[in-house]
Amino acid sequence: MRYLSTALLGVPLTALFFTGAALAQTGSGEKATIAATDAAIRASKEDAAQVERGAKLFTANCAKCHGATAKGMTGKDNTDLVRSLYVLEDEKGILLEPPIKNGFPDKGMPASSLSDAEIKDVAAWLRVQAYGAGHRVTYTFLDVLTGDPKKGEAYFNGPGKCSTCHSATGDLKGIGSRYSPQQLQGHWLSPGSGRGGRGRGAAAGPATVGRATRTVTVTLPNGQSVSGPLDRIDDFNVALHDSTGAYHSFTRNGDVPKVVVNDPMKVHVDMLKTYTDDDIHNVTAYLVTLK
Repeated sequence: MRYLSTALLGVPLTALFFTGAALAQTGSGEKATIAATDAAIRASKEDAAQVERGAKLFTANCAKCHGATAKGMTGKDNTDLVRSLYVLEDEKGILLEPPIKNGFPDKGMPASSLSDAEIKDVAAWLRVQAYGAGHRVTYTFLDVLTGDPKKGEAYFNGPGKCSTCHSATGDLKGIGSRYSPQQLQGHWLSPGSGRGGRGRGAAAGPATVGRATRTVTVTLPNGQSVSGPLDRIDDFNVALHDSTGAYHSFTRNGDVPKVVVNDPMKVHVDMLKTYTDDDIHNVTAYLVTLK
């Protein structure tokens, strides 16, 4: 998988990978790169040779239960080591040596046959994994153009239904020249992720209306309604600017007043659940060709 999960909400979905030579078998049998970036190793001040040895040892002894990147296995509790306090608080293997050596037999983790030196190597690699997860600047951006532009075009005009709202010769004309491949992939997967209207504290005035702007219609108990770009909404208030630029704010009490929000980007949010890796990389490869 070469893009970030939508669990990282608000962050463009780009192709982020760890670099390195060690490979591990995941639970599904898929091979995955598990070594950390050189930047993460340098910034965490770990010994590169020790980290490399630790990666290979982790592959052979730990990845089957803890996952190729130590982030745990689906359906298995307490297997995420990257967020483990043992790893986050460890220094020189002091905290990690006892649980690795002795295991937790009552929880299904056997004692390890690794030597003290090997455990320290594994601990160094785990600390770098945790460091990299918490410091995005140490991620390595690889080429996202691994897809097939022809298949991307077919998906765009076919099952993806992108062409029902967008046109390669219209609103998307030249988009491949305006963004890097990573930026482009992030934009089409999560368009309009910023605020469509005024930011907090902005000067008074109407929100800018665009394709990514949410609009709202507020209907009062007397039947009067006000519509315009949505400024902000929560369970207690809703605010907007009407077509004249006038600002309106209403207190909400359950379903009164009636509030209907129109979000042009909702279809993109819904589609995120349906994309496969191939769909994402193929569409990105196709959009890059729209110069």
